[in-house]
Amino acid sequence: MTPADRTGHNGSMVAKRRPRTVDGPDDDRRSPNALDLGNYIPAYLTFLANKLSSGASAIYRRRFGVGIVDWRIMALLAIEPWIVAGRICEVIGLDRAAVSRSVRFMVQHGIVETRFQNGNERRQFVALTRKGLRLHDRIVKVALAREQQLLEGFSNQERTTAIKLLARMHAQLPKVGG
Repeated sequence: MTPADRTGHNGSMVAKRRPRTVDGPDDDRRSPNALDLGNYIPAYLTFLANKLSSGASAIYRRRFGVGIVDWRIMALLAIEPWIVAGRICEVIGLDRAAVSRSVRFMVQHGIVETRFQNGNERRQFVALTRKGLRLHDRIVKVALAREQQLLEGFSNQERTTAIKLLARMHAQLPKVGG
């Protein structure tokens, strides 16, 4: 969305109409096929994800010295230690280059360690170090507080419904492609 976009009174996204610059009849460049962003679910999901990610990245970098990609990997490794980069990419949806850069950064800072298994130098397994686990546990408190702020005013039933709907959308992703 552009800076002219705003949130409507009911919390929906609406595009604020800009005054038309009328220098000539061909200056109106709006499409009759333009999306209604207030009713287009991928837009809401994208805007939410981008704003949550950029806010988290700023907070986590300032307070803990890690960015959002590092945090996402740490959160997964706290659940599934000693996994390969391909698994990280699969679960989180990041590209290999981003994962590789982040893992390299976290190894240099003692947050994760890597090991090869059975002499296979191509499959590097990654896990949090003890230092990484302590850092994870500090960050998770902030992450949960941010989630609580996001869902303020939602009932437990609404939260459960939202999780179920998001999980169903996630399950549909293979059908969407790309």
